[in-house]
Amino acid sequence: MRLTKFTDFSMRVLLFAAAHPLARVTIEETAAYFEISQAHVKKVVLTLSRGGFLRGIRGRTGGFALARAPDEINLGAVLRLTEPDFGLFECFMTGNACMISRPCKLPNVAHEALLAFLAVFDRHSLADALVRPEYFLPEARQAKQPLRARPLQAA
Repeated sequence: MRLTKFTDFSMRVLLFAAAHPLARVTIEETAAYFEISQAHVKKVVLTLSRGGFLRGIRGRTGGFALARAPDEINLGAVLRLTEPDFGLFECFMTGNACMISRPCKLPNVAHEALLAFLAVFDRHSLADALVRPEYFLPEARQAKQPLRARPLQAA
């Protein structure tokens, strides 16, 4: 399963805002830090604001901040807000043309797997994923190259 870039960006924006609890952050500095377009960040911030996870601050010194404490931001709720669908197979989607959809039992397995996936995110809050604020300083950004997460090894 792969989540959309929108969800990825949403999680990053929340982590960035959480690393600045005493200040507001701007779309410009967030976009620059993650090297993504300001248009993407604007769309993410708008969605997260409408969902109650961020609050916008208007004016010349405006920006955005977390609307709640990190331990009150459920990661499962963020996923449900930011993902357009969880269509793992064609038969989950509108316009399904699969010839074996009716007798096939694979959708039942996929639905069970999706519920398990979401249950893990439901058990965690943003506080469980926080990154130390010093990792968001400009000098840390220049000194470190992105690291790829290591996949879990099969048991």
